[in-house]
Amino acid sequence: MQFENQAREHLVRIFQAALDAVAPDRLTAAALRGELNGAQTVPDLIAGAKRVFVLAVGKAASRMLYPANQQLAGRIAASVAVVPAGETREIAATRIFRAGHPIPDHNSVSAALAALAMVDGLTPEDLLLVLLSGGASAMLAAPAEPVTLEDKIAVTNSLLRARASVIEVNTVRKHLSAIKGGCLLRHCHGAQVLSLILSDVRGNDLATIGSGPTAPDRTTYEEARGVLIRHSLWGRTPERVREHLEAGAAGDFEETVKPGDPVLERATNIIIGDNAAALDGAAVAASSLGYKVERWRELYGEASDLGRALAAHLSALSGENRCVLAGGEPVVTVRGSGKGGRAQELALSLAIELDRLAPHARIVALCAGTDGIDGPTDAAGAFASSQTVARARAAGRSPSEYLARNNSYALFKECGDLFQTGPTGTNVSDIFIALVNY
Repeated sequence: MQFENQAREHLVRIFQAALDAVAPDRLTAAALRGELNGAQTVPDLIAGAKRVFVLAVGKAASRMLYPANQQLAGRIAASVAVVPAGETREIAATRIFRAGHPIPDHNSVSAALAALAMVDGLTPEDLLLVLLSGGASAMLAAPAEPVTLEDKIAVTNSLLRARASVIEVNTVRKHLSAIKGGCLLRHCHGAQVLSLILSDVRGNDLATIGSGPTAPDRTTYEEARGVLIRHSLWGRTPERVREHLEAGAAGDFEETVKPGDPVLERATNIIIGDNAAALDGAAVAASSLGYKVERWRELYGEASDLGRALAAHLSALSGENRCVLAGGEPVVTVRGSGKGGRAQELALSLAIELDRLAPHARIVALCAGTDGIDGPTDAAGAFASSQTVARARAAGRSPSEYLARNNSYALFKECGDLFQTGPTGTNVSDIFIALVNY
């Protein structure tokens, strides 16, 4: 256990290095100074504006807003911040809304209305600075009339239970919204719009991050309708939603902003941090600790399948100390009534397979969400090794039964293998770190 404890210390140090690499305050400050790749024109955009307005929304909103307030002191005419519910810090001279995630709530609607009211006063001489991060899609909700918040909540819940992809969920959300899918731009009266974005989605798709309030959207009303039909949800969808999507598909409503729309000519979207940057930071830290670093494939697909695949890969490694890194966002098909998250499910599946393939190998791993929250739990993720299974069995527990019930949180808690950080103030999906022959 002594060697495993030392390995855990290394895992935590590598994970923290990943977080440091995507620190929202540092990245935002560097972007505002024009020091990040792709952000060289930012200082000129700011200098050329008569007035600057700021909208910060997402899990990293407050950490992105602080450097903006410092560097643009005296330039900001008004600002709105939409932060996760439960975040208590205050931000000077800013209207703060604490909104729900992953399900929107009334604060999400109030935040969107405040943002729309702020941009309604813009002119072509002004600049709207949007600081966008993961979670924004739920936290900024402006239902398109006559759709209600309750309708959007019902649809979102149904899609999440049906295991719809992020892209599918956002396709529907964008076509039930007055602000998503580039529609925020239509309220800005020709002002320059600059978005600095911390990405939590695969491929850094601008239309998917926060449902793309300032980006073009290629999806349609008909595709949104198709998502609900494909997941057998259409008949159970609120009538107002069905009527709205059918009317939109028939051309009764304006579509979301499409590529080539003139409104995009005044919009600049810049990715300032993502999962790849976090993995780069982790790799540097692992190398400094003496490990040979290997980058595995992206973490997409069923978490339990990924856990087994990773166990097979790690078990086949031999020789020098190795650190295997991967990142992404697995999914979980919920079949049981337990408690857990995608990172914990992957970790438990990994531990079970390691126990089967290499019970005596020196392999220990950490899988965690960079936002510090894994599913509906207070854990960021979990540590995993074959010893996890040994400890569980010693306590009279069956790890495979816990996995079958999607109850990974309870097992890791009993084994002392939960990884708890609290909210980190950043969000670039999940990080997997494994140490082999440590």
